[in-house]
Amino acid sequence: MIRTLSVAFTLIVFSILLGIDLHAQDSLRNAAHMALDAHDYEQAARLYKPIYDTAPNLVYSEYLDALLGKKDFKTAERTVNRQADSRQVSPLTFIDLGHVYDVAGKEKKAAEQYQKAIQFVNGDDMLTQQMANKFSAIGRDMYAIQVLERARQILGSGYLYNAQLAKLYAKTGDMDKVVTVLLDGGAGVYTNPDATKTTLLEVLGADQEKMQLVIKALLKRINAQPENNYYIDLLTWLYTQKNDWDGALLQIEALDLRNKESGQRLIDFARMAMHEKQYDIAIKTYQEVMDKGHDQPIYTIAASDKLSAEFVQLQNNPSYTSQNVTTLEVEYDTFLNHYPAYYNTATAREYATLAGQYGNDPQTGINILQRIIDEPNTPRDFAGSCKLQMGDYYVLTGRIWEASLLYSQVDKDFKNDALGEDARFRNAKLSYYRGDFPYAQEQLSVLKASTSELIANDALYLSVLITENTAKDSINIPFERFAYADLLLFQNKDKEAETLLDSITTAYPKHPLNDDILMLRAKIADKHREYAHELDYLKIIYEKYGKDVLGDDAVYKTALIYDKNLNKPELAKSFYEKLIIDYPGSTFVQAARKRLSDLNNPSLP
Repeated sequence: MIRTLSVAFTLIVFSILLGIDLHAQDSLRNAAHMALDAHDYEQAARLYKPIYDTAPNLVYSEYLDALLGKKDFKTAERTVNRQADSRQVSPLTFIDLGHVYDVAGKEKKAAEQYQKAIQFVNGDDMLTQQMANKFSAIGRDMYAIQVLERARQILGSGYLYNAQLAKLYAKTGDMDKVVTVLLDGGAGVYTNPDATKTTLLEVLGADQEKMQLVIKALLKRINAQPENNYYIDLLTWLYTQKNDWDGALLQIEALDLRNKESGQRLIDFARMAMHEKQYDIAIKTYQEVMDKGHDQPIYTIAASDKLSAEFVQLQNNPSYTSQNVTTLEVEYDTFLNHYPAYYNTATAREYATLAGQYGNDPQTGINILQRIIDEPNTPRDFAGSCKLQMGDYYVLTGRIWEASLLYSQVDKDFKNDALGEDARFRNAKLSYYRGDFPYAQEQLSVLKASTSELIANDALYLSVLITENTAKDSINIPFERFAYADLLLFQNKDKEAETLLDSITTAYPKHPLNDDILMLRAKIADKHREYAHELDYLKIIYEKYGKDVLGDDAVYKTALIYDKNLNKPELAKSFYEKLIIDYPGSTFVQAARKRLSDLNNPSLP
């Protein structure tokens, strides 16, 4: 094989020498690149030579790399000198010659050439970047640092090239310099804190020792300049990066106290903590603001945000108790009694959700939603979405007809709006629950073209479910039971739903509904956070019914469980990959590709 390639390369070289055509020259250059990438420097140099002789600027750098790789230092030196003679005096050529001497072991001569190059630095940004990049490319980071520092000195600027210098100092292991170069320009008016944070993320990575060094340097500077908020902001951010949220809160509290602020900075920090799912620290921070007194201008903001934080924390707590729900309900009720103006905000709707879905008291949820709707200043869209939620609670209480009337009202009021489409889908689902499959299909056929991707996908799934499981002779007992089991699950009557699903499996063991029954069981297991059982159900679907409509859904849900619930990224990646390979047309592929990219590049900010 190698001999065959060698013969082919020789023929191409011969063609070039005869000047046959440019196509052969391109082929020769590609072959040379392949040889260079494979570290076959002898072959690469032989292939580059005829191209360099006729068009030296085209392959000069690659030819030089090949010569250095094969340790032909004399030819390499002649090549650099020839290049220097053919163009104006350039510092880049001095760097190349220094590199030749470096590789040949002539360190003194190399240093002389590098210093000649550095004398060319004049403050021109393009030249500075070219030289610094070239020094870095040959592994001479200290000279790249000299180039950038000299440019800063000439321009009289203490903040230019901060990010590049920090990265170079990090490569050389000089973390003290990393801190100095980033922070000395940090307090200036040209500082971009986000850029500094991005650079620190890249430089520090997950190295806790390096991070601690930066924290110590920041603390030293804060002690010297306590009025410098920039340093405190950076320190707070670093504490969050090392997951020391209590340490971060201490810094924020000190800054709030020193500047005699009203707590807005604390509010911002609490919201950041919520974004990172640090619920305890967020709640603690909101309480800090509230402790400043009821007369503070942002007291009610902190109080409502704290309720939201406690609600989200409860939602993400698989072992919450009825006492947890009751205690939080009392807090919501007390707040809304003191501040009734919040009855037209998301705070009141959270209260309704807490009562209706977590407190198993849908009637209280209905009462709260009705009050929201009746408030004169409630925004029209918000009232419409509350009506949809109220309709759901009517379903929970078995008042199907009232739910349908409410959905129809929203449909009429928001005919050409996403809310109207949502209402139509809920009505279609009610028809499905009641076993009126033809009418459900009528509504779903329109919704499959919905502008909302979520509604369109849900409508398509339900439409396919009905089509595949309704008999031509209109005897649909198994599917009617399944639809009713789906309704029971919606009404939180999980045991009754499972009993009904068991009856279908027992009476109709070979019915096409089997994969749908498994998916509904997986949904129940997920609701109770029984992930092992859920994975078992999903596995049967993608192994036994993988070619059916739920195959990709089962694989994607499996990936999500390993990713989000069980924190097993390697298993998650394997199922994201399986989805992409086995189901290229799936609607989940795009989301799977994005998440797979995130998992493969965890260091990216």
